[in-house]
Amino acid sequence: MDLGGRAPPTGILLAAGAARRFGGDKLLVPLAGGTSVGQAACRAMHSALGHVVAVVRPGDDALASALAACGATIVHCPKAEDGIGASLACGVSATADAQGWVVALADMPWVAPATIRAVADAIAAGASLSAPYHRGQRGHPVGFASGHRESLLALAGDEGARALLEHAGASLVRIDVDDPGVLRDVDTPADLAER
Repeated sequence: MDLGGRAPPTGILLAAGAARRFGGDKLLVPLAGGTSVGQAACRAMHSALGHVVAVVRPGDDALASALAACGATIVHCPKAEDGIGASLACGVSATADAQGWVVALADMPWVAPATIRAVADAIAAGASLSAPYHRGQRGHPVGFASGHRESLLALAGDEGARALLEHAGASLVRIDVDDPGVLRDVDTPADLAER
């Protein structure tokens, strides 16, 4: 990735959810190729960005080990039970020197590395916010410039950064991609079926 001498954004992989709808630790469930859901998401992030921080629940040692094996730096979020906003704030806090962030969800293992790179490239080129769109629908991962640090650190609850994105207007750089993986996540065992 040529960033014109600028530091690339840091990847934050949010992997601290409770997976209540799935009925178990969905991030450790193997996909058709044998790689777990969480590892597939982590590998895509790592291949696209290099530096990835994975935010996990305290005590989730099996997941932490699996994601560390994919090259992620592990951050345990003591407030993970408070929701995705708290997990994102934890990841940003652990990467205070970052020049921006590309935030991905660990239950979205089908996002192409090229999509992740495109989101990162937009932030590195000066965008305030960036997100992939597939067939007109906004997906993940989402890029945030370092100017959003304080807003991200203030997040709590289960909304994540949705409000930031909904009020972004023209500051959100839209990246049209032919990547249905930006919209596809794993919430139930049925979501693992090949499409």
